[in-house]
Amino acid sequence: MTSYPFFLFFPSKDISYSLFKIMLTPLTSPALSKQPPVFHGIFNRHGGTSTPPFTSLNVSFGVGDDPENVLSNRKRIKQYLGAQILVSGQQVHKTSVLVVDSKPDQDQEIPGYDSFVSNVPGVGLMVQQADCQAVMLFAPKTKVVANIHCGWRGSVANIISKTMHTMEKTFFCKSTDLLAVISPSLGPCCGEFINFRDELPSHFYPYQVQPNFFDFWSISKAQLLDAGMRSGNIFTTPICTVCNTDWFSYRRDEITGRFCSIIGLKANQECAQ
Repeated sequence: MTSYPFFLFFPSKDISYSLFKIMLTPLTSPALSKQPPVFHGIFNRHGGTSTPPFTSLNVSFGVGDDPENVLSNRKRIKQYLGAQILVSGQQVHKTSVLVVDSKPDQDQEIPGYDSFVSNVPGVGLMVQQADCQAVMLFAPKTKVVANIHCGWRGSVANIISKTMHTMEKTFFCKSTDLLAVISPSLGPCCGEFINFRDELPSHFYPYQVQPNFFDFWSISKAQLLDAGMRSGNIFTTPICTVCNTDWFSYRRDEITGRFCSIIGLKANQECAQ
């Protein structure tokens, strides 16, 4: 079977947004003859209205930015993707999974959730980031999407496995059918954990690439595999947000904005209920 890249980088043609986007293209799936019915976007820090230190496409209300700027930035992203509604969480680095099975009347940001699953067309599931991963999942056969906010605490608690279990239990998604992309995030070059013996479980230790430095991209891939995914359906975006100043980074700057990853089903698709 021929394997194709799961994502492509390309600059927006609309200079006013100046965004970079990762498009999900699961051409490795023999069950699909066309592009999947999803919209995706991993947006860097450029192309928004926020001022320093949140320059410029900050999507977080919780970092001290002017709320009007945040609303404007989110509106731009929604228009770019064609999303009707955004659902996000006030993320707490835990493992609560929100199932979105009906379309809200307006955008929602719900406290306490770090993972989202939906089968509702038009709804974009948004994860806010500044070094943490977004792990985006798509089930082509059942037309279900998920988006996971996965920092190191989420990795330790294996929020990935819990989300995949929720997809299976709620929408009968099979792990072997899922496609996944891991967003730009803390890379092994900058993943330093001085107190790792107190913070990380021993089964993470083989992912130590040099003293005190860990490869969380590989940890997430291993957790996806352990939960039943196929290796050929997992794709990592090898961009370290600490090294690359096109992305917000809490480790690098501390006071900074949040970029976002969004996945959703196109509004003109008929999806499993």
